[in-house]
Amino acid sequence: MSHLARSALISPASTSTSAHGSVVVVGSINVDQLIRVQRHPKPGETLIGTSMEYLPGGKGANQAVAAARLGASVRMVGAVGRDLQADVATAILTDVGVDQSAVRTVGEPTGLALVSVDDDGENTIVVIPGANALMGAQAVQSNAGIIAAASVVVLQGEIPAEGIAQAARLATGRGVLNLAPVIELDAATIRRADPLVVNEHEAALVLAQLEPHRAVPTEDAKLVSRLLGSGVASVVLTRGAKGAICADRDGTNIVASPTVVAVDSAGAGDAFVGALSAQLAAGVSLPQAVRLAVRVGAFAVQSRGTQTSYPTLADVLPTVNA
Repeated sequence: MSHLARSALISPASTSTSAHGSVVVVGSINVDQLIRVQRHPKPGETLIGTSMEYLPGGKGANQAVAAARLGASVRMVGAVGRDLQADVATAILTDVGVDQSAVRTVGEPTGLALVSVDDDGENTIVVIPGANALMGAQAVQSNAGIIAAASVVVLQGEIPAEGIAQAARLATGRGVLNLAPVIELDAATIRRADPLVVNEHEAALVLAQLEPHRAVPTEDAKLVSRLLGSGVASVVLTRGAKGAICADRDGTNIVASPTVVAVDSAGAGDAFVGALSAQLAAGVSLPQAVRLAVRVGAFAVQSRGTQTSYPTLADVLPTVNA
């Protein structure tokens, strides 16, 4: 392990748990039912699959695991069902030490994502929210003290909009809003994000919500500029293999991604958000946090799976060639 790679990964995160505070993730907890097929069936057609497995998932849980693996003190606010799937969904959260005392057990089944992947790597996904659909304003409000005490509160688009809005109002620390999938939110909630984390397609959809009567640009830099101009405090635009753009009132930074051989991109965006949140909780600047998050995302795509592909403090991260 090179000194550069180790110090870039460990130094900021290692101070976060004691010196700077915690990360609270308010979001989804799922089981991913992963089916592999040679090709996807046509309507009305039945095919024989090649394998099936159940894995922990959900964007909220993924991001909590990613942050915890990098040394952050993480608490999860969410819901699971009274079923065996709940144990699968929370297994890695438990393994990495995420505090689940604010995870409710409810009457609805644990959230389920039905994922089908063919031999070309193309996937189809159907998400059944289940217990996640009960994370509305009242459920979030019951955890008001936990959310208000967090240094960083992380939100996504897989719980009801009113739950996201309530969590954003309760947060007194920094709010990271990864609006994926993009759902309808009131403008005030989006503008509380610091940062708003979206990819190119999501950025366009969010901007259309904030400025419904204006044309939406297609260039990445212009999307970022317009989102800032619409009142969002800071923006991180993820660009896959091209890295990311981050911007706030202090300026705009283009961050390159390491060149790696991608095996499975599933969950890489969540690895990025988890790493970013851990760094921000450690008091790191937004551009510096994005530089590490890009490397963590690149690490994650090099192996299959979501939560199991995320790095720990002992792992060597890929670096950007000079």
